Amino acid sequence: MNFYSRSGLLLIMVLCGWSSVVEARVQLKSIPYSHGEVPLEGVMAWDDAIEGRRPGILVVHEWWGLNDYARTRAEQLAALGYVTLAVDMYGKGRVTTHADEAKQWMQQITTNVEMWQARAKEGLRILQADPRVDPTRLAAIGYCFGGATVMQIVYNGAPVKGVVSFHGSLPLPPSSLTIKNSAKILIAHGAADPFLTQDHIAKFKFALDGAGLDWYMVTYGGAQHGFTNPSADQYGMKGVQYQEQADRRSWEHMKLFFDELFR
Repeated sequence: MNFYSRSGLLLIMVLCGWSSVVEARVQLKSIPYSHGEVPLEGVMAWDDAIEGRRPGILVVHEWWGLNDYARTRAEQLAALGYVTLAVDMYGKGRVTTHADEAKQWMQQITTNVEMWQARAKEGLRILQADPRVDPTRLAAIGYCFGGATVMQIVYNGAPVKGVVSFHGSLPLPPSSLTIKNSAKILIAHGAADPFLTQDHIAKFKFALDGAGLDWYMVTYGGAQHGFTNPSADQYGMKGVQYQEQADRRSWEHMKLFFDELFR
């Protein structure tokens, strides 16, 4: 092989290698599973350009169900280098834009705390078992109902290093429960969220301190409930509104939180 043919081969190899980098992208895959007799379907997301095991992040949807917004957040996290599972808490195909229906579905879950925790933990188990995931480096984020769910994950003692609650309802842990979890907690809260009283927030903070949990809260001035969801205004609910500045800032705070968590 002469110099020119070798050079041509090298050029082709370089070009092919460059092409493979360009074509590498975030992959999405539906994951059918079940909890008890309830069929569920989550969405796994990962960047196929990354080799080896990496941290896994569970993404828990708002009370609307596992819709495009939750999938988008899972995809965004995958683009940051994580493997993510957008978990299904209601049942396959259970997605709505009607508040009354969403409230009914949410209450079916939240009225049975043991089942609520177990269903979230089943999603975490599937994420942890994925061959791309480092099973010792797990976290969870959630929005609205999902924010409350990630707190239940902590209360249940699930093996997560940390959780992030975005405009969650901040459920109190049972007073009789001894929480065996070293997970760190970030709460992203809207100062103008009308669904949480200052009295409840004070009780929530007191309970976390009493449980010896490592937590901090960032409050965004003027932000109402649902401030991270660009579609929040379309639901026509008073007190639910998107705020671009709080959305952007809370996402950056989450990234810093994960940098600390997984360094």
